[in-house]
Amino acid sequence: MQKLSHGFVVIALLVASVISTAAQQSPPKSGKRIVLHAARLLDVQTGTTLSDQVIVIEGQKITAVGPAKSVNATSDGEQIELPNATVLPGLIDCHVHLTSNPNLLGPARLHISYPRSALIGARNARTTLEAGFTTVRNVAAPGYSDIALRDAINAGDVPGPRILASGPALSITGGHWDENYLAPQFAFSREGVADGVEAVIRKVRENVKYGADVIKVMASGGVVSQGDDPAFGQFSPEELQAIVETAHSLGRKVAAHAHAEVGIKNAILAGVDSIEHGSYITDDEIRLMKEHGTYLVPTVYLEGWVIENMQTLGWTPDMMEKANTVIPIAEKHLSHAFKSDVKVALGTDAGVYPHGLNGHEFGKMVQMGLTPLKAIQAGTVTAANLLGWADRVGTIEPGKWADIVAVDRDPLQDVTVLEHVKFVMKGGEVIKNQYIK
Repeated sequence: MQKLSHGFVVIALLVASVISTAAQQSPPKSGKRIVLHAARLLDVQTGTTLSDQVIVIEGQKITAVGPAKSVNATSDGEQIELPNATVLPGLIDCHVHLTSNPNLLGPARLHISYPRSALIGARNARTTLEAGFTTVRNVAAPGYSDIALRDAINAGDVPGPRILASGPALSITGGHWDENYLAPQFAFSREGVADGVEAVIRKVRENVKYGADVIKVMASGGVVSQGDDPAFGQFSPEELQAIVETAHSLGRKVAAHAHAEVGIKNAILAGVDSIEHGSYITDDEIRLMKEHGTYLVPTVYLEGWVIENMQTLGWTPDMMEKANTVIPIAEKHLSHAFKSDVKVALGTDAGVYPHGLNGHEFGKMVQMGLTPLKAIQAGTVTAANLLGWADRVGTIEPGKWADIVAVDRDPLQDVTVLEHVKFVMKGGEVIKNQYIK
């Protein structure tokens, strides 16, 4: 046999050592059994509150749910007692910006690198999870920083919710996602900016190539951007249709930022899966949404927060003027949409206001016309349907991930209790338990 070189032997020993160390440090696959006993369980599909319930968890999944007297819950494994709590599925936010904060919008974001955005996201992800939101859809982040964050959470490097990430949003030149704070001599546009059918098809494919779970498209102007108008559409019907067809052909859903009536209408007709914001929505668009099965993700709590705080955020005068114009219109139109029974999935736009306040969205939606049950469904089962994850999250049922939260009171009687989640479990792991004294 040929004699091995000294260098080869050293390399082989180092590789073996690394593999051995990795095997020692990698956590074993969890087969842990947990029996969670709660005073009350809210069935979010029916609105029924069930008493004295047991949830049996094996590893990351729920294996049994039912009355304590009838479920086979032996003493094997960890016992968690929640004798004064109401449990419900982990909450879902379909519109967040984990890699941003309110003071980093407008020109201030020009100072933030992509790696710094991901690290900001790590902090915000933990805050969001501890607030009871175990699944989120991150719609728009620079430099694919949300995809890096998603992967870090999935690898167990940092704590956070399950993330469906979009990467960069698609925008027209000078649109709501473009970098409109720079002078012409810089000749710079953000990634995701594209004009024309061929260009937008390429951008969708590029986002998917780099790991996007969902495609975000700016179908109208926005508020937190310079120079564009929320009352006007962006992208032509042909461009929007090309975006949607390409995304769907690759198994990705499309979320359309759309304030303007024409932007909402064009996006619905193009086949998008959800309208984000929908500030100028009218009866025509409501009818189209029902016909096409389009979801509305309204982001309503942030409106009051923005009015109270925008003077301190470093926003440009143009941005503040747009906020003062659009917000009263949005409250009126979205309230009408709620009462017209469109499909509503909860989204907060957290990042435009502070992360961790996501639960305030429930109370605001109820103030604007949703019933407490519809609001809770918007943040659980309906949101899961929009995401395409109804087989994994959104309800407490056998076979689904053990994503569970608990609150002190009945959220059907006082939905604002969801602003103060006291117990959080994600995939069978207890993230927070304020019931332990």
